[in-house]
Amino acid sequence: MKLSEQMKFRAIYLEKNDAGATVAGVRDLDEGTLPEGGAGTVTVEVAYSTVNYKDALAITGKSPVVRRFPMVPGIDLAGSVVETQSPQWQVGDQVVLNGWGLGEGHWGGLAQRARVKGEWLIRKPETMTSFETMAIGTAGYTAALCVMALEKNGVSPKDGEVLVTGASGGVGSIAVLLLAAGGYHVVASTGKPGEAAYLRDLGAKEVIDRETLSKPGKPLQKERWAAAVDAVGSHTLANVCASTRYGGTVAACGLAQGMDLPLTVAPFILRGVVLAGVDSVMAPLQKRQAAWNRIEKSIDRARLKSLSREIGLEEAIAAAPEVLAGKVTGRLVVDVGR
Repeated sequence: MKLSEQMKFRAIYLEKNDAGATVAGVRDLDEGTLPEGGAGTVTVEVAYSTVNYKDALAITGKSPVVRRFPMVPGIDLAGSVVETQSPQWQVGDQVVLNGWGLGEGHWGGLAQRARVKGEWLIRKPETMTSFETMAIGTAGYTAALCVMALEKNGVSPKDGEVLVTGASGGVGSIAVLLLAAGGYHVVASTGKPGEAAYLRDLGAKEVIDRETLSKPGKPLQKERWAAAVDAVGSHTLANVCASTRYGGTVAACGLAQGMDLPLTVAPFILRGVVLAGVDSVMAPLQKRQAAWNRIEKSIDRARLKSLSREIGLEEAIAAAPEVLAGKVTGRLVVDVGR
């Protein structure tokens, strides 16, 4: 099936103005403006996308995550194949895409059409809707990779408390949900005291104030955590490592507090703590599929729906500053048809 080059689609469109600032707006674009096709490419009719932290940075221009302009942001998408030059995919296949530089160097998912490499796509989990896959999105897929990293290093529910930092955000919320579903005793750290009930509903056994972790601390502290999922970085990650029990594992996947890491080697050489870096952008296909299989089998669909809010393209632009300010709880799912 070959789509007309003149077919119109709506998208969030990022440009640079004369002052060098990023300007975001919803535009009607021609199909011919999409990245070039060719061998191995697939055109997707997008149903849903999301607003992740990185998307918010791109839309606001607060950080130079966009490597070329103009750009359509959106590091996630879910939809159906409408044109394919890849032997892996047929028209009508339901697909999901996370990462691979989408929305940074390649036009992304906050649009009604996307043209991408077929090798970037995975098949939508059979029992999940497109909405549910984007309620998970890169944030939840990253959370699954973190949980898998803990378990790869031998962490099990019987070992004790597992900490999740930034717990009311996208990664944190799904991490709490997945860990609780796996039988872990989850302690959630958040800067939003009003979200304690929300986090307990997701499965957290205890909720603590992020202030207990976010300031400079001692190089080695009282052992508490059997393991942790950290989406915050900086002093928080340093304190988490310093208070992780002997042989514990900390999965690090974010930098909401900062890119710096002011710690010493003490937790690693005196307690054998493992600091496991988790990358979701360039993760190989096998690892991606394992993460999505884990999500499909263990995620609580009712709770997933409760932590998700559906918005449209214009609302996605308005929501970006709120995401960066930490004012958004859970997941924002974008219906690109709105």
